[in-house]
Parts: sequence; structure tokens; C-alpha cells
Amino acid sequence: MRLAARLGQVKPSLTLIISAKAKAMKAEGLDVCSFSAGEPDFDTPAHIIAAAKQALDSGKTKYGAAAGEPQLRAAIAHKLKTDNGLDYTPENVMVTNGGKHSLFNLMLALIDSGDEVIIPAPYWLSYPDMVAIAGGTPVIVPTDASTGYKITPEQLRAAITPKTKLFVLNSPSNPTGVVYSPAEIQALAEVVVERDILVVSDEIYEKIVYDDTKQVTIAAFGEEIFQRSIISNGFAKAYAMTGWRLGYLAGPLEIIKAATTIQSHGTSNVCTFAQYGAIAALEGSQDCVETMRQAFAERRQVMLARLNAIPGLTCAKPDGAFYLFINIAQTGLSSLEFCNRLLDQHYVAAIPGIAFGADDHIRLSYATDMASIEKGMERLDKFIQDLQ
Repeated sequence: MRLAARLGQVKPSLTLIISAKAKAMKAEGLDVCSFSAGEPDFDTPAHIIAAAKQALDSGKTKYGAAAGEPQLRAAIAHKLKTDNGLDYTPENVMVTNGGKHSLFNLMLALIDSGDEVIIPAPYWLSYPDMVAIAGGTPVIVPTDASTGYKITPEQLRAAITPKTKLFVLNSPSNPTGVVYSPAEIQALAEVVVERDILVVSDEIYEKIVYDDTKQVTIAAFGEEIFQRSIISNGFAKAYAMTGWRLGYLAGPLEIIKAATTIQSHGTSNVCTFAQYGAIAALEGSQDCVETMRQAFAERRQVMLARLNAIPGLTCAKPDGAFYLFINIAQTGLSSLEFCNRLLDQHYVAAIPGIAFGADDHIRLSYATDMASIEKGMERLDKFIQDLQ
């Protein structure tokens, strides 16, 4: 049997592989501290669950529109107007099977063979593979601690060629937790407009920022960048709705129609009754979002303090999301060897930085309980001591 040649360019998700291994070890009775998956440990807020139950009781169990329930698309457009200053109509919005699916639909609708997509590294591990599946060429632009793990306008301008179709921007970032300032976003927007390319802004961690950090969207810096921007977002992180698989894409009408056509042949509509939970998430009280954000902020402080006390490991303070991106270069191990040994010997699950384009780092998620953080940091300290 011969599989499609495109699979030769696609790597399995290390995040899912390590998370599955950690879960299997837990099922065997082992006391595993897992910092692998980016999944809030909170339950979905009760009013969101109640809305989905009400939708079931009301018979919302049939096929729906491929682009999403009209009421949800209107609620998303309203959110984008009030929260982000973006003047979209419901027709400029489509609902997808998770934030990841919104990006996958976009790549298939937009990217042709030979098109280049600029991706700053470290990057969320699925970006390059989505581009490859669509037939495009990922153009990876490395960043490091010297620039705060942010692509500069000069780097972006230098990476653009006549084949460049799209620039991928993720702020707050997975895996680094960095958040671009308004001035930094505006400077990147000027390059996008100057060179007449498109930009997709992945804003799935929009609500999870700390201290005085302000998240802004690139599409809000004038009409010219607005017309070249596509917004990807979803409900998984802010509302603890990871298993609900609800995301959305917003942008120019032609692009949204094309992505909806792709979705109509791939999955038809998104789960109908689940979308009513998403409506409740947007239209109900946002106190639940703030409660979770405050818990993440406390965990960030504890985990970062414990980590920076371990000799040989360094980590910048993240301004958003719920990850620590840790430099392990002083250990002399590759990120994959580091994570495998940490899990096998000390029952701590982390994600190798090679998955994000940075083999001298690992990623730890603090979207877990404080007891696991305390225990896991003790084990990580012991692991580093054993290496010395």
C-alpha cells in the first residue's frame, strides 16, 4: 500500500504523543506529573454546559449551516467589534471544529503549491505541517532571547519573496508566552501592507495575559492591514472548552467563503448543540475567564520561581498563555532525550522544544493544579542534580 507523498513532509504531533504516553503511565498506576498538553484543568463553566443541555432539550441536534449557527456568528462578530475594534459582519465569520481546524481550513483555501508562508520560530508545532499539507513551503524565521523570541520588522521584510503569500503571527505565543506590544504589532503591520502579503493572527490565548500586558490584534491598525488580516480564535483556552472543538475564523469575505467551502466537504457543520454553549460563553458573564486567568497567574509565579532556582535552567517570564519555555542548553542534552529521560526516570511529562523549532528548550504547561506544580518542580530539580 502506498500512502500519499504529502505525508512524507508531515510529522506526528509530539505534544499528543507525549501526552498519550503520560496518560498511559498514569493508567498503569504511576504517579505522573504532566505539564505536556495545553489544556486548562478547570471544568467548563456551568452556564456554558447548561446552554448546551438546553439546546439538546430543544432539539438542536440536526445538520446546521457549514459556516456555523447564525446566532453564534453574530455573537462572534459582536465580540470582535467590542473587544478588538474590528468591524466584521457575521458573513465575515465562520465557526470551525476548534481553533486548529480554522487554521487548517485557511491553509487549504489559501495556499497553492510553491506559495511561501513565513513562520517565526519558536512556533506552535502544527503551523509548518499545515502549510506542507496544503502544498506550500514553510519559511522558518528563527528568533531567540535577544529579541524576546519575537520576529522583528527587519526579519519579516528580509524573509518576504515574490512567492510569499502569508505571515503567521501568534500573540500571546505558544510555546514562549510572549506578547507583542502594540508598537511591535504596528511595525509588523506596516511591513505586511508595504509588501502586500496576508497575515493570519492566531489569538487563541487572547484572554490569558498577565500584569499590565495588553493584547492587541494586528487587524486593528488601519483599513489597509484590516483588509489583509485573518483572525483565528476559539473557545478552548479562555473557557476551558478543549473537548468541545469550537473555533472560528474571521476575515475578508472571499477568504471566509472559500474556507467554508473547504469545511462543507470536510466536516459539514460544527456540532450544532455545542455552538449554543459557545453563544453562552460569549454573551454570559466573563467572571469565569478572569477567575481562571488569576489562577494561571498565581501558578506562573510559583512555577517560574521554582524553576529559576534550579541551576542550569533559564526561563524568561512569560506575559501570556500558560507555558514556560525553558532553555536547557547547559545540560548538553537534546530536548527529546531530556524529555524522555525526565518522563521515564522521574515521571514528569514535558514537551521537547524541537517540536517548536528550538531543540535547546523544553515547554512546560502550568495549566495544572498547584500540588502537581510543586511536586513536578521537585522532581525536575532532582533530575538536573542527577545529570551533574
